[in-house]
Amino acid sequence: MSDAQLLEEPQITYDVEETRHEIKTERCGIITVFVMGSTKGMTDNTPVFLTVHDMGCNHTEFHSFTEHPAMARIKSRSVFIHVEIPGQEHDAPDLPAGYVFPSMQDLGEDMLNILDYFGVKYVVTLGEGAGANILARFAMSYPDRVLGNILLHCTSTVAGVMEYFNDKIMNWKLQTVGMHPTAEQYLVFHKFGTLIEQEIEKAENKDKVIKDYIKKLQSRINPRNLRLYVEAFLSRTDISAILKDKMKVDSLLVTGSKASHLHTVHTMHAAMDPRRTTLLKVDGVGDVLFEAPDILAHNLLLFSQGLGLLSTLPMSRQSSISS
Repeated sequence: MSDAQLLEEPQITYDVEETRHEIKTERCGIITVFVMGSTKGMTDNTPVFLTVHDMGCNHTEFHSFTEHPAMARIKSRSVFIHVEIPGQEHDAPDLPAGYVFPSMQDLGEDMLNILDYFGVKYVVTLGEGAGANILARFAMSYPDRVLGNILLHCTSTVAGVMEYFNDKIMNWKLQTVGMHPTAEQYLVFHKFGTLIEQEIEKAENKDKVIKDYIKKLQSRINPRNLRLYVEAFLSRTDISAILKDKMKVDSLLVTGSKASHLHTVHTMHAAMDPRRTTLLKVDGVGDVLFEAPDILAHNLLLFSQGLGLLSTLPMSRQSSISS
């Protein structure tokens, strides 16, 4: 498929109601946040989900999930606070010269400033990839502000040899030539996992999602800013050794059987307190958020009810069958 053909494909968009906020944080400077729902008049029983996105995308990646029919009842009773990592918005200008991109730890700790800004006492975290790593750090730093974690494709280790090599190659491509095909292919693999062409052709929706993702990479994500996020993730510290003692809230680790970092999710699961941790592995998918939203929504509801939230919301027969 040529680039011209790819750009002719209709882009998947979602008409969502959200408010935009710019919040000054202690370590990371200004962070942009988008809120779905109202933070006014909330009670301690109002479910608030704090989301952080992965590399190569931004907060809009959660739109397809929150707008999925399986999420309709949950969304109507909840508030979603979507964090935008600096410089990752659609059509973002270059970050200022001399800007020091925050570390994963700094980003995690500054989630507290975002909660305080809205007067939110407790949240359930919902993060993907690098965003999940950030939220895991937040939960360990401020366990009294987190009811539970839902972490998709999360890794607790430092970058492995192959990941380091691949990421350094991608960073070089992003820095020297913009959104190079090599960087593009790596980000697709990072997000969607071990997909092969024949499998993509069998699933029309998956094909559209991947093409839409590539289109955004080519036309809407600033490659220089993306490089800084990738570098921060590549330079992450290992949190495996402290998980069992410091992760004091219930956590649901989610991965697909074809996810690119499946083994690192299992490594993280093994390092955590088994009394507080559940592993959900969805067979046959690389990206659970896009490929199995009904299963994720079902388990999000189960997990939330285990935390004492959404207790009056019954299970739908359809979501139960899907799981």
